[in-house]
Amino acid sequence: METTKDTGTRPHRVVVIGSGFGGLFGAKALRRSDVEVTMIAKTTHHLFQPLLYQVATGILSEGEIAPPTREILSGQKNAQVLLGEVTAIDLERREVTSTVLGRPTVTPYDSLLVAAGATQSYFGNDHFSEFAPGMKSIDDALELRGRIFGAFEMAELGASRGDDVDHNLTFVVVGAGPTGVEMAGQIAELSRRTLRKDFRAIQTHHARVILLDAAPQVLPPFGHRLGEKTKQELEKLGVEVILGAMVTDVDERGIQMKFKDGRVETIHAVTKIWAAGVQASPLGRTLSEQTGAPLDRAGRIAVNPDLTLPGHPEVFVVGDMISLDNLPGVAQVAIQGAKYAAKEIDGRLSGKAPQPPFKYFDKGSMAIISRFRAVAMVGRLRLTGVIAWLMWLAVHLVYITGFKNRITALLHWFVSFLGRGRSERTSTEQQIFGRSALARLQGGAADLVSRPGAYDEARDMIEKTRRAELEAQAAEESRLTDEGVRGVPAEQR
Repeated sequence: METTKDTGTRPHRVVVIGSGFGGLFGAKALRRSDVEVTMIAKTTHHLFQPLLYQVATGILSEGEIAPPTREILSGQKNAQVLLGEVTAIDLERREVTSTVLGRPTVTPYDSLLVAAGATQSYFGNDHFSEFAPGMKSIDDALELRGRIFGAFEMAELGASRGDDVDHNLTFVVVGAGPTGVEMAGQIAELSRRTLRKDFRAIQTHHARVILLDAAPQVLPPFGHRLGEKTKQELEKLGVEVILGAMVTDVDERGIQMKFKDGRVETIHAVTKIWAAGVQASPLGRTLSEQTGAPLDRAGRIAVNPDLTLPGHPEVFVVGDMISLDNLPGVAQVAIQGAKYAAKEIDGRLSGKAPQPPFKYFDKGSMAIISRFRAVAMVGRLRLTGVIAWLMWLAVHLVYITGFKNRITALLHWFVSFLGRGRSERTSTEQQIFGRSALARLQGGAADLVSRPGAYDEARDMIEKTRRAELEAQAAEESRLTDEGVRGVPAEQR
């Protein structure tokens, strides 16, 4: 087990868990503080999660919404980045344990900022994930891209043989929140505009796109009026909106749903997308067990008004992991919470009085339905149509990290929304099946690499064997040249 260095004369050590909005903005907010910031994250990038669906539907590349965290923080001299998935937090010893491919690293801290976010929730049916990927990571988006575009390819192949391909051309999105609405709208546009002229044996505009939710309306947090408007716009695009239907089973070929009146129906569809709920990081339970702070049904931990844990003022928790004042699970909660925590850490070191309790400033909510169609809720304003769409573009452009990424995203939007093209349609078998293959390994990706000790032992043997092979090969090459027999038939030598 490795332990990060701890010198005798050192600045205050702040460990940040997670490279999402909370982790990144928290680390950046400490750039002028006399602290030593260590960010630990299980990915090497900062993910702009609200645009994942555009990666899945071929509008943007993954690099445009997930720039390298090291590059973002390269100019911040007091920050370093460590790759690793945090598996344990010892609040008494003030240590964080993270692992990469089974190799643990222990990092000590003086202050801790936990911004590990949330994962997809299947409401106790985690086996659904094999057939209906969520929308929480770049891996998810690339897998879905492969599944979506692959479904059209398989339909073309089957139709050319005369097979029934309706199940290939049926796409089901589970969850009528912002992510589900945006995904359903983009698949509808994909089938009806982008791919309309690309196939010969199938008519892509006949593809069936279904948005499914157990709730009685679309976009519940946006209120009844905007929810109804969104439903109408989706239906104009050709999306079938099915409400009040709870998913009871998912398999390779379809999805089963049950209505309130007891009816059970099955939709035959190869491509299913899950956008129906979130579950806070398992680290919430780790912290709860050590502090006694309660967890809600989504695994979010109750924190003090200053975002600290009971009995541990040195530990701040922000973003999707916290249960406080019914705060929504949106990026702004994580950003504002992280900045608040960073200011509090800096203030303590400077001897300043504590800040007032954390107060969230709601900057509004938006969801895009399709090109030129969106809904926005800002304060008391309720906007729809082109104006809301332009607001959506402007806000998301501002929060994309990096000037280069903003420019390329804008160009891709211009091509996709004003024209028909989508430049990021490449997909591979690896994208589609890689996650499933890794899941079948008992130790995941760690099973694909040798243990450090085993590698050292094998290396010595390989070096000896390989050296003998190289020496023999070199001798044979030299002999062929010296005897002038290259290109000479064996019987003439």
